[in-house]
Amino acid sequence: MTSPRTSRIPYPKDDDGARRLVYGADYNPEQWPREVWAEDIRLMRQAGVNLVSLAIFSWARLQPTEDTWDFGWLDEVMDLLHAGGIGVDLATATASPPPWLTAAHPEILPVTATGETLWPGARQHWRPTSPVFREHALRLVREMATRYADHPALVAWHVNNELGCHNVYDYSDDAAHAFRGWLRRRYTTLDALNHAWGTSFWSQRYSDWDQILPPRLAASHPNPTQQLDFKRFSSDALKDHLLAEREVLTEITPNTPVTSNFMVMSGIKGMNYADWAGAVDFVSNDHYTVLGPQNRDELSFCANLTSGIAGHRPWFLMEHSTNAVNWQPVNLPKKPGDLGRDSLLHVAHGADAVCFFQWRQSAAGAEKYHSAMVPHAGEDSELFRDVVALGHTLDVLAPLAGSEREPARVAILFDWDSWWASEQDSHPTSLLDYHREALDWYSALMRLGIRADVVPAQTTDLNPYDLVIAPVLHVVAQPLAKELTRYVEGGGHLVTTYFSAIVDENDHVWLGGYPGALRELLGIRIEEFGPLLDGDTVDLDNDTAGSLWTDRISVDATDVETLVHYRTGTYASRPAVTRRATGRGTAAYVSTRLGVDGLAALLPRLLAPSGVASDLPEAARGTVEHVVRRDSDSRYLFFVNRGDAPAPLPGLSGEVLIGPSAGDGFTLPPGGTAVLRQPNPQEPLPPADRSA
Repeated sequence: MTSPRTSRIPYPKDDDGARRLVYGADYNPEQWPREVWAEDIRLMRQAGVNLVSLAIFSWARLQPTEDTWDFGWLDEVMDLLHAGGIGVDLATATASPPPWLTAAHPEILPVTATGETLWPGARQHWRPTSPVFREHALRLVREMATRYADHPALVAWHVNNELGCHNVYDYSDDAAHAFRGWLRRRYTTLDALNHAWGTSFWSQRYSDWDQILPPRLAASHPNPTQQLDFKRFSSDALKDHLLAEREVLTEITPNTPVTSNFMVMSGIKGMNYADWAGAVDFVSNDHYTVLGPQNRDELSFCANLTSGIAGHRPWFLMEHSTNAVNWQPVNLPKKPGDLGRDSLLHVAHGADAVCFFQWRQSAAGAEKYHSAMVPHAGEDSELFRDVVALGHTLDVLAPLAGSEREPARVAILFDWDSWWASEQDSHPTSLLDYHREALDWYSALMRLGIRADVVPAQTTDLNPYDLVIAPVLHVVAQPLAKELTRYVEGGGHLVTTYFSAIVDENDHVWLGGYPGALRELLGIRIEEFGPLLDGDTVDLDNDTAGSLWTDRISVDATDVETLVHYRTGTYASRPAVTRRATGRGTAAYVSTRLGVDGLAALLPRLLAPSGVASDLPEAARGTVEHVVRRDSDSRYLFFVNRGDAPAPLPGLSGEVLIGPSAGDGFTLPPGGTAVLRQPNPQEPLPPADRSA
C-alpha cells in the first residue's frame, strides 16, 4: 500500500462553514475526578482546542471484566465535549489489554528473542499475531463502534495507539506460526524460500515449513535474509492488526474516517510506514525531538518524510510535546518560543492538525513528568499562555487548511528495506547509521538554503525531481535499478553513496563488483570495501575529510569524471567522488561519510548539472528554513528562523498571515516564524518528460 486514497481529515468549521486547522491533544479524563471535566472543557475553549483523542488507554475502565461493560463515564465525557464544540477522535482502546485478560490468557503476552515473557505492568503487552488477543480486541472495537456510531461528537476513529512502539518484534509460538504463513504467501514453495535465504550456507536447508522459526537467540549470526524477512513480517503483522480493526469500524461507521498514529521519528524503524499509509484515511504522526546537534533538522526531516508518506496530502500531527518529555536520560525543557516554532514547522510540512500528548499533565503514573497543554502549575502558567497563543495563531492560519505541500526540486529517497538490511550484523562495519546518513544530506541541503523532499523510495514518482539523492540505498531490486536508470537517461540527476545497490530484495549480493545493481549506470567498479575504525578519518583533495567508510574505486567508463580524490589513507590518489553523464542526465557516487560540513562543501558541484539553486537570499541560507504549501488559489510561504540572530529576507511580498509586516521583505527575529500568502500563479507543472 502507498499513500491514502484521500486525506479525510475531520476539519472543524467556523460559523461560516470554512475549514479550520485542528488543534488538540490526547485527553484522559478517567485519570481525574468528575469535577475536573467541566474545568477541562472551559480551558479547552479558552485555548482554541477543537478536537481531542479519547479513550486511548481505557480498556480496563470500559470492560472491567470479560462479561461486564462500563460506558457511562465515556458517554458523559462525549456529551460534555460535544456541548463544548469539541470533536472526538475516538480510540479503539486496544493499545493495552486489561489485567483480567492477561491473567486469564497469559498466552497473549509477547516473547523476546531470548525467550523471556514481557509481563503486564507497562503497556502494549500483547502479541500482534495472537488470535486470542485479536478476538478480544475486535470484540471491544465492535462494542465501541456500535455504541458511538451516531454520537455527534465522533469525527474520526483512532486505531490502537503507536502500533509497534514496544511490541514490534515478538518471537512467540504464535509469531512462529504466523511467520510461516507469511513466508508461504511470499515464496509459495520451500525451494523458493531455500534459494532466497541461501540455506545451503551452514546446513540450514529446510525440508518442512514447520522447521522454520523466527530468528531467536542463536549460537552465532542468524541467517541474514531470515532476519530481513522477519522485520518485513513484523511490520506486516502490525499492519494486519490495523486493518482488522479498520474493517470492523468501516462496517459499522463507513462515513467516519479511520487513522492510527505512526511514529516517524529518530530511533523508530520497525514499521514500514510507507507501506502502511494506504490502510488509513489520513496519515497521522507522533514526533518528539531528541537531544543532539541536529534535533531541529531531525524534526524537519521527519515532518518532511511524513508528508512524503502521505503523498504530500495534508496529514495530522497527533502527538508532540509542549515542553519536556519523561523518557530521555535528561529531559530538558524547551526554550521560550520552541513550542510555537516546532508546531508551525510541522504545519509548514503539511500538518493540518497540531495535537499534543497530553491535555492535562498526569498526577500519577509513568508519564507524570511528561509535559502537557495544562501543566501541573495549572492555567496560571507561562506554558498554558503559550498554548493559548498557539491556538490563536492556528486560527489565523485557517486559510491554508487543505492545501498541499509544494514539491521541491530535490528528493532524498528513504527506504525501509535498506534501513533494516544495511544495519544487520556480520557486515563490513557495525557503525553504519542509515537514518543519520540520510539526515546529514538533508542538513547539508538546508545549510545551502535548498528545499528538498524526503520520500519513500519504492512508492515515489521520480519524474518531478531534478535531483534525487539515494544515501545508502543498500537494497536495490532489479525493477528499482531499471527505474533509476530510466530516470537518469531521461534527464534526471542521481547521487548515491557507499554501501548502495549491494544486494537484491533477498539480501543476495549483486555479483561482478560493487555497486552491482547500479555499477553500469555509475560507470565504476569496486572490488573491496574499506571501512574505517571509529574515530579514523581520511583526507580528500577538496579539503574535506571522510569517516566510517572508503571504497577502492576503479573507473570502468571513459565518460566518468572524478570530482574528488582521496588524499590520504589506503586508497590515496584513487577516486572518492565520481560522476558519469549518461543519456540526458548524470549519476554520481560518494564513497565515504562526509558529515554535514563535508556534504555542504561538496553539494554545489553535485547540484550544478541539475541547475538547482536556493530560493533564499544568501544571508538567510543555513539559518532560515523555507517551505511552500499551495492550493488552487494561493501559495503559502513559510519562513522559520532556526538561528540565534535576526535573518533578513528582502524582496518578499504578499499578505502576511503571521510574522513581521512585509513591504519589500522583512527581517525575521531569532526563532521567529512568518507565513505569507501569495496568489498562485499557475497550476503545478506537469511532470518532466524523463523517458529514456
